Amino acid sequence: MSDRRDIPDETYSGAPAHPAQPARTPQPAQAAHATRPAPPISALLDVAAGAALPVLREVRDDQLGWPTPCAEYDVRALLNHLFQVVVAFRSLAAKKDVDFSSTPDRLGEYGAQWPDRFADASAQLVEAWAAPGAEDGLTGGRQLPARTVGAMVLLDLTVHAWDLARATGRPYTPAEGCVAELRTLVAQMAPTARKMNVFAEPAPVPPGASDLEVLLAETGRDPHWTAG
Repeated sequence: MSDRRDIPDETYSGAPAHPAQPARTPQPAQAAHATRPAPPISALLDVAAGAALPVLREVRDDQLGWPTPCAEYDVRALLNHLFQVVVAFRSLAAKKDVDFSSTPDRLGEYGAQWPDRFADASAQLVEAWAAPGAEDGLTGGRQLPARTVGAMVLLDLTVHAWDLARATGRPYTPAEGCVAELRTLVAQMAPTARKMNVFAEPAPVPPGASDLEVLLAETGRDPHWTAG
């Protein structure tokens, strides 16, 4: 089992596959919701960034070396990774190539201004995915459907915000509507992601687990992770 708890980027196939966890039987309200048009990725990114930013702004300098649920990243490295993703996926919205071979040290570059710079970058991400045609066609190195690629950065914003909240002891509630979108995405990509050691094997979840806990478990995270 891989120890990695990271999230795929545009290099993964995203081929449809069976969910890693048994699908829940939709209740009437859920079934009705499933028939509604999916919201634009830009709208989901906007609310996801709004939920993530308070967590990021509360990170203290003395916490930057603390471990996170992503075994390969401490807090500082995870913040730099999330910065990289938010910036790179703006280019993917415009159907441009991106380079994930190295991760810039944005925290070192921006110093105490990094939370404001991240807020600016996330606003630019939302704007990029709101541009006409952003969700149309294919993009990325593997030429995936653009909406799937947009959902990947939504996954990063949502799940990495949880990672940082758990690492630093902050409360976090994902934005409404994002978890359902992401469970569909993860169900599609998880088998390929596990073969490539991007997701670990799904973690167990008890009966009655929340949708967020099931999503986290499907990405290989322990929903009850603690630094101790």
